[in-house]
Amino acid sequence: MHGELAGKVAVVHGGSGAIGGAVARAFAREGARVFLAARGRERLDAAAAAIAATGGSAQADCVDALDPDAVAAHADRVAARAGGIDIVFNAVGFVHVQGVPFAELSLPDFELPVHRYIRSQYAIAQAAARHMRDGGAILSLITPVSRMTGPGYLGHCVACAGVEALSRHLAGELGARGIRSVCLRSHVIPETLQHGSHAREVFQPQADAAGMSLDEMMRAAAESTPLRRLPTLDDIAAAAVYAASPRAGAMTGAILNLTGGALVD
Repeated sequence: MHGELAGKVAVVHGGSGAIGGAVARAFAREGARVFLAARGRERLDAAAAAIAATGGSAQADCVDALDPDAVAAHADRVAARAGGIDIVFNAVGFVHVQGVPFAELSLPDFELPVHRYIRSQYAIAQAAARHMRDGGAILSLITPVSRMTGPGYLGHCVACAGVEALSRHLAGELGARGIRSVCLRSHVIPETLQHGSHAREVFQPQADAAGMSLDEMMRAAAESTPLRRLPTLDDIAAAAVYAASPRAGAMTGAILNLTGGALVD
C-alpha cells in the first residue's frame, strides 16, 4: 500500500464480481473510499465486508446498470455522502457469443449485446461525470473481441468497439474539466471461470466444441500469446490503480492492453 488514492472517492460497478471485487480491494488498499454497486445484495455485502476486514472503507448498494435512472440516483447518493466522485470503474460486462454466422444472425440477437453493453457503460460514465471533480478518471473494462473476427462474436465485437469510441469521446469532451477516460482491454482471466460464473457459461461450450477441458483451452490461449500468459486479477487491479492515480495524470483516451501481447496497438 502506497496511499496513491488517499482521499479519493471511487465507485466500482460490478463490484460483487471477481474483477470488480479485485479492483475495489486495490482501490481501498490505496486509501480510496469505495462505493460498490451491483445487482446481488449477498455478494455485494461480502465484497464490502472483505474490504472492511482489511481496514478499508466500502459501502454497497444494489444497482441495476441497465437502469439509467437507478445508476444516476446512485451517483447522486454517493456524491451527497462523500462530497463528489473521483473515480468510476465499470466492471459490468455482458458477454454474448451467439455462435452463429452473420448470415443467420437475427437483428434482435445482434442488438442485445450492443444495447446492453453500451447502454450500461454510457449511463455509468454520464452519472459519474456529473459529480466528478478535477483530476477524476472514468475507467472502462473491455475485451479484445473488438479486434477479432469469427462466427458468433459480431454483436459483442461491435459493442466493445462502441465502448472504445465512447471512451475516446469522453477523453476529448471532459478533458477541459481535468477528467480522464481510459479503457482497460483484458484477455480472458482464468480466475473468473469458477463454477456458476457468467464467464464459465460463455467459454465452457467453446471448450466442449473443441474437445478439450476448460483448463486445457486456457493453457492453449496463454501459449498463443507472445508472453505465454493470460492476465490475472492482480494485473487488472494494478492497471486500474495506475490509471486512476496521479501517476497517469497525462493519460486519457488510451487503451491499456492486458492481453499478454495478443493485441498490440
